[in-house]
Amino acid sequence: MEQFIDPRTLARVRDLPLVARTVADGFLHGIQPSHQRGMGIEFSQYRSYEPGDDPSRIDWKLYARSDRYFVRQSERESEIAIWFVLDCSRSMAQASEGGAWSKFDYARHLVATLAYLAQGQGDQVGFLSLSGEANHFLPPAGGTPQWHRLLKELHRVQPGGRFPDPDRVAAHMGRLQLPGLVVVISDFHQASDEIFAFVRKASTRQNEVAALQLTCADEIDFPYEGPTRFEDLETGETVLVSAARAREGYLATRRDWQERLSRALGLIDVRLDTVDIDQPLDAAMHAFLERRRKRLAS
Repeated sequence: MEQFIDPRTLARVRDLPLVARTVADGFLHGIQPSHQRGMGIEFSQYRSYEPGDDPSRIDWKLYARSDRYFVRQSERESEIAIWFVLDCSRSMAQASEGGAWSKFDYARHLVATLAYLAQGQGDQVGFLSLSGEANHFLPPAGGTPQWHRLLKELHRVQPGGRFPDPDRVAAHMGRLQLPGLVVVISDFHQASDEIFAFVRKASTRQNEVAALQLTCADEIDFPYEGPTRFEDLETGETVLVSAARAREGYLATRRDWQERLSRALGLIDVRLDTVDIDQPLDAAMHAFLERRRKRLAS
């Protein structure tokens, strides 16, 4: 029987890289390592140098002939560059009453852990955080130093504002649309607006977009009683309701919203996976990767 780490246990450990390594190493325990070729062994093509690329990959002979910087790109790199896109809008600060983590903290640990696994098997990882206040961009690269750079970015980001209009991130969209995997982590509370527009633009025929929707027990079960005041974390608006009267309508509306979200993403060939932040992080990661393995094998 698999043993997973309780969220409260992990929440007591404030060291992000330690948590990521602990969860990842537990996930890998007993799994036979794959015999995949490393990055850059099979050369495929040149591409223009971009800020953040490793200078050691610049072809200096080609530079001498063209007076332009180019880097070598392997076939495996162009196929398995993994982008982690983190929704940093204010709604991601939500947590269940008495919960161990907010959606935002859970998402940061999830990104750190998946990136640790990815760089360990030779994949390149990149990072993009999106909010109405500040966006952080880390071009994809491989190796442990890149994982450390990603951890630094995860420490810098904070939830705030609304999810930005796609025009504000247009400069980065071209990189996300290249062959590879884009993992979008969000609560998708703006499913019909900015974030859905972003996912639609990010999804192309040559890449794959995976959507991880973070939920919490309070959203799923609506455990409230008596008069309850709810606040919209992104607008600050509040409403006072009778929880008993609102519960049935809320749950029905939420089911309908989930179905519409799943159908809308399905129409652009994006599979939606839900993650309950009140469940163990390693269990959620295991379930996500196992579903991916089955889909790719089918």
